[in-house]
Amino acid sequence: MSLKITDDCTSCDACVSVCPNTAISAGDVIYVIDADRCTECVGAEDSPQCQLVCPADAIIAGVSESHDALMAKYKALHA
Repeated sequence: MSLKITDDCTSCDACVSVCPNTAISAGDVIYVIDADRCTECVGAEDSPQCQLVCPADAIIAGVSESHDALMAKYKALHA
């Protein structure tokens, strides 16, 4: 499942550097996650790193994807 950032985002930038897929970028007001690049850190880490570092707890579950789909996406991004 790709993650998404809520309006609670403070645009602190903490999540950007920990994303192994460069899926997070600055939006108009808050940061946004590119669902095509988000693998919830499957393939790179045991848990979503952006959620661990977000001081506002503004990163939540978005579109549901299977573990296999997330792994396939990760492999395609890092091939």
